[in-house]
Amino acid sequence: MADMLTAKDMQHLLHVDRSTIYRMAEAGRLPAIKVGKQWRFPSDQVDQWLNGQTTPAEPAPLPAVDPAPTGDLAGLLPLDCVQLIQDSFADLLNVMLVVTHLDGSPITQVSHPTPFYNLLAETNQGHQVCQETWRVLGQTPALKPRFVPTLAGLLCARALVRHGHELKGMIIAFGVAPGEWPPDAGATTELAQFLAIDPASLERAFQAVSRLSTVEQDRILTTLQHIADILAHIVTERSALLGQLAALDNK
Repeated sequence: MADMLTAKDMQHLLHVDRSTIYRMAEAGRLPAIKVGKQWRFPSDQVDQWLNGQTTPAEPAPLPAVDPAPTGDLAGLLPLDCVQLIQDSFADLLNVMLVVTHLDGSPITQVSHPTPFYNLLAETNQGHQVCQETWRVLGQTPALKPRFVPTLAGLLCARALVRHGHELKGMIIAFGVAPGEWPPDAGATTELAQFLAIDPASLERAFQAVSRLSTVEQDRILTTLQHIADILAHIVTERSALLGQLAALDNK
């Protein structure tokens, strides 16, 4: 996992004032991402940049007109199209997928839902647990997708969707069984009580959870980043097109 440097860290590193750091980040002259209103700088990419191994490309100018009044990912994506893309990849990878905002609130419907997810979605507690899990993923500083354990030990990973320098959302793969699965009877009963779910129903749902090999898991992580890149490309192209249409309307 790459460490994320702050603007203050970059000041000390480059011996320039903070406003210069911000201007360089805005201009694409530094490897940087924007999380909310804060700039963050991936330490591994900064090291490469300092060593002259890579030079961040100058970003293409964005249209002056913001096509989405809210500026959020839901307003920047053609959701029907994205849902079809997501559904296709989920079936291909045999994993659940969902696109969310960085706060974990879902933008698309969950693709390839398992009986365990359907049980969770039927309860307010389970729905809140899912969204909280996704919110925490949005705050994780890792740039590359990696699996982390979540509720009941199930594995979950996310890839970030960018628009220019800003992080706009995530594509999340979740519900993959860890090495030791299912949980023992005690853990199952405890979780069932917490979620107010019948233990027998929960145990049956556990049996239907995807068990994937290491190779299959690696494939999910690689493909997850590809999907995020596809979504970022759609956002960029759609923003440019809508900007052009808005400019024509204003003539």
